Amino acid sequence: MGQGLWRVVRNQQLQQEGYSEQGYLTREQSRRMAANNVSNSNHRKQVQGGIDIYHLLKARKSKEQEGFINLEMLPPELSFTILSYLNATDLCLASCVWQDLANDELLWQGLCKSTWGHCSIYNKNPPLGFSFRKLYMQLDEGSLTFNANPDEVTTGNKILQRTPFMSRIWVTKLHSSCWQWLMGWGRTSAQFVGVNYFMSKGILDDSPKEIAKFIFCTRTLNWKKLRIYLDERRDVLDDLVTLHNFRNQFLPNALREFFRHIHAPEERGEYLETLITKFSHRFCACNPDLMRELGLSPDAVYVLCYSLILLSIDLTSPHVKNKMSKREFIRNTRRAAQNISEDFVGHLYDNIYLIGHVAA
Repeated sequence: MGQGLWRVVRNQQLQQEGYSEQGYLTREQSRRMAANNVSNSNHRKQVQGGIDIYHLLKARKSKEQEGFINLEMLPPELSFTILSYLNATDLCLASCVWQDLANDELLWQGLCKSTWGHCSIYNKNPPLGFSFRKLYMQLDEGSLTFNANPDEVTTGNKILQRTPFMSRIWVTKLHSSCWQWLMGWGRTSAQFVGVNYFMSKGILDDSPKEIAKFIFCTRTLNWKKLRIYLDERRDVLDDLVTLHNFRNQFLPNALREFFRHIHAPEERGEYLETLITKFSHRFCACNPDLMRELGLSPDAVYVLCYSLILLSIDLTSPHVKNKMSKREFIRNTRRAAQNISEDFVGHLYDNIYLIGHVAA
């Protein structure tokens, strides 16, 4: 009752002041509509001259435009951003629908440089008629040639190997010149054929440093074939080692990074000794202050690397029943390489025990 009397008195007061509840609500509604009109006009000014992406996406729900939205209706920047997430195979398929967009040179340039980070041709003036799409095909073909096994060469239709680009494309034959080279060279020379193919197309310069940079910046080359190539091209191996930066890295972690780029051989031999020797000198060159602080030389690092490899095999091999203890590792390592801190050798053991093999 009290609330009802208060409302009657309040309405009478508003009527005396020229207001009414209905009139007040009407004016308030008009004010809000005016504010919405202003905000809508500002929004139209912002999108004026472009395409309303929201309405385009809403139009996809209509029955007339079911399916994926046409990229040609979007701004070019947005269309290229969407296509940039495709790999080479999907981009070729997209070019069947959006030929102008999917064949754009910027997209293929990005694919080339993300897959092969360094090529000599990147730093040259492009020749007449140069195309990054064609360059990608040549790089992919050269990588396939590098990874090929000459024993599998036949005249029939046969898949030799798949690369990331060839994941959905049946490979029936390589470039005719590549086949002739593969047929004429020996078992261990297919890798030289692949590198020579890059040089013949002007993609790589005939320089150990350029070849090393190319190998360092790509993951398309088979590690077994690459090991064969580097074993025969020690000049390229030297430049490849110098591209690594081990500054402020713990020794086992640096060794893991090294063997991720240059895979260790499956058996102990002269090539493994060469790799560890080159790594030891490079690690010391990258960490001169640490070497002085710990009193280590390249020969001492060489001994530590072998100790880490043997410890990795001991701890990870299921055939070894009695695993080497931390105390045994410290004693054996300090016996082989004298004047090494016991704490430092203990940290080496902990790293292998917790993280795993250095050359896996």
